[in-house]
Amino acid sequence: MKQHLLNYIGIGISVLSPFLLNAQSTNKKPNVIFILADDIGYGDLSCNGEKTIKTPNVDKLASRGVRFTNAHTVAATSTPSRYSLLTGLYSWRRHDTGIAAGDAAMVVKPEQLTIADLFKNNGYSTAAVGKWHLGLGNKAGMQNWNGFITPGLQDIGFDYSYIMAATGDRVPCVFVENQYVVGLDPNDSIKVSYKTPFSGEPLGRTHPELLTVLKPSINHGHNQAIVNGVSRIGYMKGGTKALWKDENIADSITNKAVRFIESNSTKPFFLYFATNDIHVPRVPHPRFVGKSGMGARGDALLQFDWSVGEIVKTLDHLGLMENTLIVLTSDNGPVVDDGYQDMAVEMLGSHRPWGDFRGGKYSNFEAGTRVPFLVHWTKKVKPAVSKALVSQVDMLASFAALLKVELPKDQAYDSQDQLSTLLGLKKTGRAYVIESAGALSVSDGEWKYISPSKGPAYSKLTNTELGNNTNDQLYYLKEDVSEQKNVAKLYPKEVDRLKSILEFEMKK
Repeated sequence: MKQHLLNYIGIGISVLSPFLLNAQSTNKKPNVIFILADDIGYGDLSCNGEKTIKTPNVDKLASRGVRFTNAHTVAATSTPSRYSLLTGLYSWRRHDTGIAAGDAAMVVKPEQLTIADLFKNNGYSTAAVGKWHLGLGNKAGMQNWNGFITPGLQDIGFDYSYIMAATGDRVPCVFVENQYVVGLDPNDSIKVSYKTPFSGEPLGRTHPELLTVLKPSINHGHNQAIVNGVSRIGYMKGGTKALWKDENIADSITNKAVRFIESNSTKPFFLYFATNDIHVPRVPHPRFVGKSGMGARGDALLQFDWSVGEIVKTLDHLGLMENTLIVLTSDNGPVVDDGYQDMAVEMLGSHRPWGDFRGGKYSNFEAGTRVPFLVHWTKKVKPAVSKALVSQVDMLASFAALLKVELPKDQAYDSQDQLSTLLGLKKTGRAYVIESAGALSVSDGEWKYISPSKGPAYSKLTNTELGNNTNDQLYYLKEDVSEQKNVAKLYPKEVDRLKSILEFEMKK
């Protein structure tokens, strides 16, 4: 099935080949780097106006590229957001795209077309480095952590991969390189369970004295397997030499990303670089500790900015910056206390990770899905600030337009070609965006409708307004961007109009 899809794209290339060959003779294909931050909110980057944090490397990219003020993820949590980004499909169309456990099966199926497939089939070297959180293997809980893990990232278009097996707060806490656990001692095999603890293995809830780095917040559930003085979600045994050191994660993945760029500097490449810094547990490297004045979360923001700087420095050194398209964004909105006692709440001060918006990670309100988003390409993009409405689900179709190829009609059908908007050539974007948290919502940039939901209105665990309500919600974002006044009863025609859009999309 996958080969059929790739052949289909190949037809588009062959039809356009005379034009492409002529273009390539004078204009080399651009390199593409997609930098995906984790849990960074709109207000967490100083280029978006917050005075409490300094992210100079990101700011420099923003000042030389297009900075978008109305960009959105598809979902307010990691796994579904990343799924939509990579496949060009709304995650809510499936029922198995929720927050993935550490032993989840691969959410993106090998027969699905991905951004990596698109670039690989068009002559690019492709890589995924950093946080994955989209599962591995074909059956939950059945991965071969002690051998070749399949299916894996090479089955969905990535030539090279160096990833965290799941995410920072879930076991197994190991890196997986090209589908093998890195540094594994064959005499100390890894065992993972999300159901039953292993006999004799200390847990955070039973041995709090072993939590020498971070302790979990009350009732968050990060109190199971202990790795490097931090208790996680899930149970794990073995693999001692393969365990990562949390304070070295950023250095490790940044180094791998830099090496990939260096080793592919003479040919076009696509790099999906997904950082982990702001996601819990937050354990920044000692050289960043105390630098932000906002505790571990603020220090982790500085660490993320450093990683961005290392990527840019490498491109500059190799003479690749001019013809490298960089997209920088986040997977969802921010959360301050997400499970560990790291003083993030106490030391937040006047900093507003959510900017002017309401809610945050997990929320139907704007801060759940409105995220930082910038596009930098020295050769093609002029500095600008854009109010255009854009969605990460459009990345696949937009990259296809960049490569001048046609997508199969049965793949990525939620993705729209917004390349001209992304490059700053058009001031308008999507007619509307669809978002998912506890409910589905739709926004045309001026009006936003949130469908009724029986979910909780507030999360005590994360101190976040979730935006669930059993009644229709309508907000006039043009004058009420913080969504304080529900005007559904005052504008029933707008409610009906936006409802009809949701109903149309759900029938596809």
